[in-house]
Amino acid sequence: MLQILVYGAVISAIYAMLSVGFTLIFGVARILNLAHGSFYALGAYAAYFLTSVAGLPLLPSAVLAVLFVAGFGVAMERFLVRPLRKSQLAVLMITLAVSLAVEQALLITFGSEYRNVPSFVADKVTVVGVDISGQRLLALVVSVLVLLGLWLFIQRTRLGAAILAISQDPEAARYMGIPTDRIFSTVMAISAGTAALAGVLVAPFLTVQPSMGLLPMVKAFAIVIVGGLGSIPGSIVASLMLGYSETIVAYLISSSWTELVSLVAIVVTLIIRPAGLFGRRAAF
Repeated sequence: MLQILVYGAVISAIYAMLSVGFTLIFGVARILNLAHGSFYALGAYAAYFLTSVAGLPLLPSAVLAVLFVAGFGVAMERFLVRPLRKSQLAVLMITLAVSLAVEQALLITFGSEYRNVPSFVADKVTVVGVDISGQRLLALVVSVLVLLGLWLFIQRTRLGAAILAISQDPEAARYMGIPTDRIFSTVMAISAGTAALAGVLVAPFLTVQPSMGLLPMVKAFAIVIVGGLGSIPGSIVASLMLGYSETIVAYLISSSWTELVSLVAIVVTLIIRPAGLFGRRAAF
């Protein structure tokens, strides 16, 4: 039971990092970004390149990787998504195209071999009698701090207030003089940066390979469906539900069955409560 509690918390925190960025960009710009998993993969590969190829220390590499992916997200929003924003289908297609292009670029550049990223913390740590790698524990702590910081940013700053205003009524916010395009770029940077940070944190204990962004994209999509599109609290609650459900299934049955949890969660939610736990228009 203690192992389930500890490992479930780690998985849930990583899922929350992934899903919150995905939810945030939908809640503000009404964009379903199918390239979100690519941000996760780019973060892991950027950390690998900067540490193993460029020879930089791990911490500066992690910071540069997050900043690089955040800039990539802003460029994607500015030059690819913004001209097509009036058509949701066009946005879906262009973000899917970006996702496929990133995967192929990683495959051509780095090959299909699995890559390794060094750990920030190599030692194991004992938590309530459960041995857990220091890197996993670090991922949990950093994820919680980032989510808390993001909530404080949205709730306590002027820029956060502008994000809230646009999420509730974009047209009224525009009439009030809020620069919506600038806010969209900022939110995309936050979304891409949090996904990249999740990739950097898990890269030392998961395999880094070109298609690694696909499964996190499925997880993020399942979480926002269960939690409610546009609801950050819903995404966090759904992340806890999904993370602990997968951990329980892995311990009681087999880890090969965990991938079905996301699909079952989507189907059950769409049948019972299509709007999700917190609904599409829930406030941040």
